[in-house]
Amino acid sequence: MTHSSRTGHYVSTATNGRRSRWAAFVAVLVALVAVGGTYALLSASSKASAAPTESATSAQIEEGKNLFLEGCSSCHGLKAEGIDGDTIEAGGNGGPSLIGVGAAAVHFQVSTGRMPLAGPEAQAPQKAPIYNEEETAALAAYIASLAPGPEIPTAEDLKYEGASIAEGGELFRTNCTQCHNFAGRGGALSDGAYAPSLMEASPQVIWEAMATGPQQMPVFSDQTLTPENKKSIIKYVTSLQTASNPGGLDLGSLGPVTEGLFVWIAGLGLIIVVAVWIGAKVR
Repeated sequence: MTHSSRTGHYVSTATNGRRSRWAAFVAVLVALVAVGGTYALLSASSKASAAPTESATSAQIEEGKNLFLEGCSSCHGLKAEGIDGDTIEAGGNGGPSLIGVGAAAVHFQVSTGRMPLAGPEAQAPQKAPIYNEEETAALAAYIASLAPGPEIPTAEDLKYEGASIAEGGELFRTNCTQCHNFAGRGGALSDGAYAPSLMEASPQVIWEAMATGPQQMPVFSDQTLTPENKKSIIKYVTSLQTASNPGGLDLGSLGPVTEGLFVWIAGLGLIIVVAVWIGAKVR
């Protein structure tokens, strides 16, 4: 309590103390909310593109919508919202929602012939594409118009010539060899799935696979692998595609299984030949 000489009244300093403490708390809370909101907005903008993409025209989006309704809606729903498991169990076709997958995912799946899927399988195999480039671009533009998602990489994104092949090799061995094999030849996974060979994958397909994570593959966003990291991996994979085999027959570069099988067959065959030769000499 303090005494006011002018009025002769006492003024409580405790009230002012409580006010200052509440003011500091409110200020800290507002600052935290502002920082969190700014970070969320920046993260969202870095992970997703605008919907629709700037290069897509309304006519292209409309064409993509018509193609989607004709060839994709039976599995993915009339509005690309997906078809639930109950419909699949009842004997119908079912597919996941495409809301937010982005143009890159559509281009990857359609341009490699993985979609449309001929029938329910453990994994969508690569085959000759059904849609041409213009139709694929229209489908991608339509799906991108529904919600933000990863964009199709630009020509600048795919300029990997100046990237570091050494860094690409290190990143590939750290993140990719568990499934795709040390030589990029692919490998078996669980439940009948498999990691495909990368020997014929184009730089665009490799980029889109990293950005969208098809099937069992995880998504490598720009926060996980930066665009420069992706370029380095692409450069390393392209070097594997053209690498020679100075050591001789590579047996498909599938690792110790095929190598051991070859040694077993060759060794067993040699033992049989020697045994027959010894038997013939004895007679």
